[in-house]
Amino acid sequence: MKTVTMKLYEGREDVSLTGYILEDSPELMNGGTRPAILICPGGAYFKCSDREGEPIALRFAAMGYHAFVLRYSTYTEGAEGFVDLSRPLEPKPWLQYPAPMLEIGRAMLLIREHAGEWLVDADRIALCGFSAGGHNAAMFASKWHTPMIADALGGPSERFRPAALILGYPLTDYVYMDATVKDDPKDAVFFNGSNTAYLGTAKPDRALLEEVSPALNVTEHMPPTYIWATAADDLVPVQHSIRLAHALADHKIPFELHIFEEGPHGLALSDQASAGARSQLYPDAAKWVPLASAWLEKRLALSLPRLTDFERMMAGNK
Repeated sequence: MKTVTMKLYEGREDVSLTGYILEDSPELMNGGTRPAILICPGGAYFKCSDREGEPIALRFAAMGYHAFVLRYSTYTEGAEGFVDLSRPLEPKPWLQYPAPMLEIGRAMLLIREHAGEWLVDADRIALCGFSAGGHNAAMFASKWHTPMIADALGGPSERFRPAALILGYPLTDYVYMDATVKDDPKDAVFFNGSNTAYLGTAKPDRALLEEVSPALNVTEHMPPTYIWATAADDLVPVQHSIRLAHALADHKIPFELHIFEEGPHGLALSDQASAGARSQLYPDAAKWVPLASAWLEKRLALSLPRLTDFERMMAGNK
């Protein structure tokens, strides 16, 4: 495997695309292309989580996919640590919506630009996101076909089409979130800060809340979708996953939904590869990975050649 990191903007270090590219050999794809997974870590639009970046990419690489991690625009601009929510945040317009979503499009174009060099099947690039990164990925998946994307980035909309979508405990309905966080002052402070980071205001109006709610913007252009969450998530309630699944069903979009009973928000792989504490180890929730692998094989199966009789004989003699 080789890794490459590319900056999406000149003069900015915080927005980058890191590729985990599988090396080829005559015994593997022999010059053939592999599908790719583009990963958006979560972090409430304050930061991009390390736990939902490289560990996820390495797991997808182990499944046989090229993997890419996008560090998109967030409020801390790549700085270490978390934001101080004890006082209202000052908006940073250059980091706000639609910038994080458009950066997915920029990353798609970069991957396509280097597809020949990296042996990527440019027609089979899936999106994957967690929490706020899941929201960002779902936003892009709901709008890739619109002039909003093509006009901002140039080129035909088909260049931005995701082949599939994988979401872990995503936030999908800002209208629902706005109505429910008022019940808990701590949640309200957190999401008011996240709203400011993402939308420039702690109290967005109804029209903006609807615009940035993927569950309210599903169309026939949405790609096949895999969703997983936990019923015990008390930060992004499981209803967000259910509401998106309901919308997908209404529009007859193929999807798979897995809700595990136990586990807090932000489990990532839910095993020791991504855990920072024992509280992030939930073996049942970790089953999302092999389930997603089986689902992906239906959507992005590798184009493997058939062995000749001689090759089968030689393989059997090894």
